Amino acid sequence: MIFAEHPLMEKIKETKEVLWINPHYETTNIYKVGDLTIENMIEAEERLKRFAPYIEAAFPETGENKGIIESPLKEIGKMKTLVERNSNCPIKGNLLLKCDSHLPISGSIKARGGIYEVLKHAEDLALSEGMLSYNSDYSILKEERFKEFFSRFKIAVGSTGNLGLSIGIISAALGFKVFVHMSADARQWKKDLLRRKGVTVIEYESDYSKAVEEGRRQSDLDPSSYFVDDENSQNLFLGYSVAAFRLEKQLKDMEIEVDENHPLFVYLPCGVGGGPGGVAFGLKTIFGPNVHCFFAEPTHSPCMLVGMMTGLHNRISVQDLGIDNITEADGLAVGRPSGFVGKIMDKLLSGIFTIEDNKLYRFLSMLADTENIFIEPSAAAGFTGPSWLMSTLEGREYIESMNLESKMDNACHIVWATGGSMVPDTIMMSYYHKGKSIR
Repeated sequence: MIFAEHPLMEKIKETKEVLWINPHYETTNIYKVGDLTIENMIEAEERLKRFAPYIEAAFPETGENKGIIESPLKEIGKMKTLVERNSNCPIKGNLLLKCDSHLPISGSIKARGGIYEVLKHAEDLALSEGMLSYNSDYSILKEERFKEFFSRFKIAVGSTGNLGLSIGIISAALGFKVFVHMSADARQWKKDLLRRKGVTVIEYESDYSKAVEEGRRQSDLDPSSYFVDDENSQNLFLGYSVAAFRLEKQLKDMEIEVDENHPLFVYLPCGVGGGPGGVAFGLKTIFGPNVHCFFAEPTHSPCMLVGMMTGLHNRISVQDLGIDNITEADGLAVGRPSGFVGKIMDKLLSGIFTIEDNKLYRFLSMLADTENIFIEPSAAAGFTGPSWLMSTLEGREYIESMNLESKMDNACHIVWATGGSMVPDTIMMSYYHKGKSIR
């Protein structure tokens, strides 16, 4: 029955690349989704500003931005030319890379939501103890008395890798006892790095969902433990959403317009959904119908696609369809999506496309050759987005339905690079050479 209702399902089950256009997508301006509004985003941004003096003191690499954790937005014209040549499809408009691959502290998009949620929890604890007020200079959080205070508490998270890194690094720096439950697909170097930071890493032979489930269960048994819930956390989600304010300013600084005649297309790699969902929510809140957000998933882990397409959200997994959930894109190796995020995205997300693992490596090496930017495989998932839109029937129908045909020359396409700068050089070069060997 599920196959009869959804013609794409057979291709998805066969792990073929597909583009799904969301039939529930609405172009109206976004003022509120569920309980979330722009006021929640502003509150999150204000909290990050309060913490900036602490971040700058604890992580000197953030000094250039005075403790604000942000990444560059770069025009990648040479990469655009090579992508066009390889896909035999011209990209109308310009192509940019949002380099969350190079966010300070933990080198991935998770440095947004993950670090934000830990900071909020630390603030709540310190405020309740009377050790901090909103008017305090938050650099005092580096003092030993705070580390001693936070050491009475635990923070736990389940992760495929990058969320664990961001949670582990910031929590350990503040003084918390940290427990990261890692799924089988997590890279060894990420586990090693966390252990060097004093984090307890608990490994599982099963996938992401089991690591989250077990981490949540163990944390719930301990009143002093706080569980960062990648599947359901509103705080994580809001931490990611703040990216929209930052991107708006970067686009203005680059004199790139986003309006009715200058559409913005954003391609976001998706695992469980929190990171790309939060960013998409923020972008839709700021830019409304003038931004078009697409998620990108590996063909072997299309969990958000399956969840949103069927409307079953977290009540269906890729394993239910006989898909193995095994992918080189470790941060995207998720079999069951966040129902919380999927439901928020129901009318905000334009669509989802899937990509084969080999292409991730090819794009990775192409980006290194053309722009000298190095990212991890999962971060390259968005690069097929423009060609899906411009060279397929479904993509062209979407453009037509949005009355964008005459405006595409003015379009801006942003591929969101989600991780990579902390990958050890030897491993990054192995990724690069693998990409060069694939034809």
